[in-house]
Amino acid sequence: MSKKPQRIRGTQDIFGEEADRFHAVTAAFDRVRRLYGFRRVEVPVFEATDVFARSIGETTDVVSKEMYTFDDKGGDSITLRPEFTAGICRAYLSEGWQQHAPLKLATHGPVFRYERPQKGRYRQFHQLDAEIIGTDAPQADVELLAFADQLLRELGIADGITLQLNTLGDAETREAWRRALVDHFQGHRGDLSEDSLARLDKNPLRILDSKDPRDRPIADAAPAIDDFLTGEASDFFAAVTAGLDAAGVKWTRNGRLVRGLDYYRHTAFEFVTDRLGAQGTVLAGGRYDGLIEALGGPHTPAVGWAAGIERLAMMIDAPEGDRIDVAIIPLGEAAEAAGGRILAELRRGGVTADMAWRGNMKRRMQKANDMRARYAIILGDDELARGEASVKDLKSGAQRAVAITALAGELKDK
Repeated sequence: MSKKPQRIRGTQDIFGEEADRFHAVTAAFDRVRRLYGFRRVEVPVFEATDVFARSIGETTDVVSKEMYTFDDKGGDSITLRPEFTAGICRAYLSEGWQQHAPLKLATHGPVFRYERPQKGRYRQFHQLDAEIIGTDAPQADVELLAFADQLLRELGIADGITLQLNTLGDAETREAWRRALVDHFQGHRGDLSEDSLARLDKNPLRILDSKDPRDRPIADAAPAIDDFLTGEASDFFAAVTAGLDAAGVKWTRNGRLVRGLDYYRHTAFEFVTDRLGAQGTVLAGGRYDGLIEALGGPHTPAVGWAAGIERLAMMIDAPEGDRIDVAIIPLGEAAEAAGGRILAELRRGGVTADMAWRGNMKRRMQKANDMRARYAIILGDDELARGEASVKDLKSGAQRAVAITALAGELKDK
């Protein structure tokens, strides 16, 4: 006997309550994005490898270690998307979406990263994504953060999550701060971890969020960005925080929250919880005013965030599963044929319905209860002969005869 195929490590088959939780998250996301006027967008699940290499950064772990990259039959290097932002920015350029700027866009779907699977983290996982492209107004940052905050409230998990906020300043601020950080860390080269020594040459800001105990005292003593903020950068951050306060979005300052790539500007943020162990970030983002330039386009300010659907789904209460309005219970071949016609008519009328056609009467009624039906339509030869069906209210137990020709209309009204 041939060996049964197995699920590939780091992937998942989502069913039952897990599927209900997953879709509760995406349904809440779609409700809130409509409230905020974000338009749904779809982009390919794979792109030319260069799109991600230029946007995420050649030296990052995502590009160097985690991307699923392959040569297609035409010899082109293709990568399964490890995140959404790069593909959306590529589409903004290649599809001429600049004419619609500023654009408020939202999407969700699978993304792929080759990393060690663990609870809530997979090699194929799913993200929510929201972006505002084509405006440098602080209100765009406020809008995105309010969107995220309301989503977490809709999911019933906002109380256990803290919004951590920082500013990365403008280009002048960032460059001055970067030079000061390099000078500081150079003075402690002998005490830094191996990873931080590598980052010192390529991405010194990332040393600030190192978890290595050897790095923490050095990182904690590093110069703060506030000492280098230009007046313009300081005013931008003040406008964002004032907007959040006005919108009732609670936040806390985390001066060590950074983004390593040079195209990040101004606002950086993470929504963090202690309910998921060490990996506590459930939603994160920031302003990336230089990304579209890095892809070869004109200067285009933008801001966005992403959130893992699986991680959010782990935190919500188990939602009520799907239920149907009507279960048809036919007794006999003639009743099955008539039940099929009734089933089609009910569904066309907007009534959710299904048929329990196997087993004895007890098993069929149990099937109706398993489907959490509100009503059962019991149909046998005697009922057919009278041109009626028995309709049973499965909550109260009340049962009455209804003309078959009137079933769809009456049940639709109920």
